[in-house]
Amino acid sequence: MAQQSIITFHDGHSIPQVGLGVWRTPDDIAAPTVRTAIEAGYRHVDTAAVYENEDGVGEGIRTSGIDRKDIFLTTKLWNDSQGYDSTLRAFEKSLRRLGTDYIDLYLIHWPAPTRNRFVDTWKAFIKLKEEGRARSIGVSNFYPEHIDRLVSETGVVPVINQIELHPDFQQKVAQEAHRKLSIATQSWSPLGQGKLIDLPVFGEIARKHGKTPAQVIIRWHMDSGLVVIPKSITPSRIEENFKVFDFKLDDDDRASIAKLDNHGARIGPDPKTATF
Repeated sequence: MAQQSIITFHDGHSIPQVGLGVWRTPDDIAAPTVRTAIEAGYRHVDTAAVYENEDGVGEGIRTSGIDRKDIFLTTKLWNDSQGYDSTLRAFEKSLRRLGTDYIDLYLIHWPAPTRNRFVDTWKAFIKLKEEGRARSIGVSNFYPEHIDRLVSETGVVPVINQIELHPDFQQKVAQEAHRKLSIATQSWSPLGQGKLIDLPVFGEIARKHGKTPAQVIIRWHMDSGLVVIPKSITPSRIEENFKVFDFKLDDDDRASIAKLDNHGARIGPDPKTATF
């Protein structure tokens, strides 16, 4: 089995650098998908309340044959549950669905600034961390100014920000803001929802290393110091996405990929203007 690489948070806990994303994975498919990933070597699974598959993810972990303590489990609070008391209630529901008594990483899924509840939500997150039921707490889709407000009003810095990030949307400003606060950066849609795989640059680099374009892109995230959660329900693709620990990109590879950055390449909603 490949030796997994890890990223250490500023709170002392560590996260496996490559995990399985389960966005848009139906609940009944989540359990076998998670088992397949764990069998392939994954020890990090990323879900969310709004994905409506926490039951399946929990079942997959329980039936995998691997102890819960050896799996790093992330879930996220959805926007309609933001607020202090409602966050605590939503957390309990996620625990029940996942069949666990703690979460390794709990994230605010979106800042939802028009709701203006993310600071009170963060205060509830702090309580959950103090209780030890959320080992680490972080955010997702937050702009630097959203994080600055959390820190200024609570004094507690998130350990990670999970944002849309891929080779043609490299989020360099956000990454630098995170580095200044010792916040890890995690990439969602790391393959650009599959749209990048056919670009000639990745085919060329893949042939040079004897790898696939998807593996090259995942390795780019890793070499950039990012946590990455490629999503698939296809067993062969799940295994392929994890076979990325036996090579590294060289300076020429990274220079070629750096040229792809395009600030207009966002695929998902802009967190500043999203209203869901």
